[in-house]
Amino acid sequence: MLPFRDAGPWLDECLDSIRAQTFHDFELLAVDDHSRDRSAWRIRRRRDRRFRLLQPRGRGLVTALNAGLAAARAPFIARMDADDRMHPERLEQQVQALLHDPALMLVAGRARLFPEDRITDGMRAYMDWQDGLQTPRQIRDGMFVEAPFAHPSVCFRRALIQRVGAYRSGPFPEDYDLWLRAHAAGLRMARLPETVLDWRDSAGRVSRTAAHCSREAFDRLRARHLARWLRRHLPHRRPLVIWGAGRRTRQRVRHLQARGIEPTAWIDIDPCKIGNCIAGRLVHGPEWLSSANPRPFVLVYVAVHGARTLIEQALEGYGYEPGRDFLSVG
Repeated sequence: MLPFRDAGPWLDECLDSIRAQTFHDFELLAVDDHSRDRSAWRIRRRRDRRFRLLQPRGRGLVTALNAGLAAARAPFIARMDADDRMHPERLEQQVQALLHDPALMLVAGRARLFPEDRITDGMRAYMDWQDGLQTPRQIRDGMFVEAPFAHPSVCFRRALIQRVGAYRSGPFPEDYDLWLRAHAAGLRMARLPETVLDWRDSAGRVSRTAAHCSREAFDRLRARHLARWLRRHLPHRRPLVIWGAGRRTRQRVRHLQARGIEPTAWIDIDPCKIGNCIAGRLVHGPEWLSSANPRPFVLVYVAVHGARTLIEQALEGYGYEPGRDFLSVG
């Protein structure tokens, strides 16, 4: 499923990569979001019976995505963006994975960022983190950190995506919202170890420029789903602790507090913060967790990738298990 708008500079390269797939039994749903250039003509001129052009009346990416889902006739949907490139065995690998495991709802693959000279250290760290999430459990435990997949790298079962409500419009990133709803429904997701996509990075990419993809939008969306998860999974009266007592962390935790979730204590390594109170709750050093009784559930709100990894290792050293005793939050 390929939504596009004014994609002329890159579309031919994308279409070439789709035609080069080793898996041939597919239908390309190319959904035109009111392009003003000759993108639709580039689809038509291919004269490939597998290429199906859709031109829905509504506007916007979510409308285009849902129009593609509604028109689809195959059980599996592979997402694609018009400025990216599929690796030749992508469809074959993802279809085989879904056929092999009927309980799997979605399978992603690794994505390689390009062009090389545009890749920032932050994006490299984000992609390294993504690549470390392969099993359904790893993806489940990392779901509240960041969006665990590059959207155009996924292939999913159409019926299950429609069951959780398909794509939604709102002041939030539509793909992360969908993964969070699938997670809440208990649907299993995994990632192949193979690279399936060249994912173009650019200054004008929607995830960099649109308000619904801002850090604030991510924080609000994450807090809404995390509050629901905690109410469902946290045993009654089990204490909740936040690791991270800095100003930025407290600002992000406010989205959770606005939904009625309050910590009973805070954790920090800064000696200037330890012993202080935040809204009447004491700030402890990490070692307090090793003897706390009853054992609290810890939300790790430290967003720096390297520091978060060290904190997770420290918690496991105290006997805390991810998913059962702690979760990391982006």
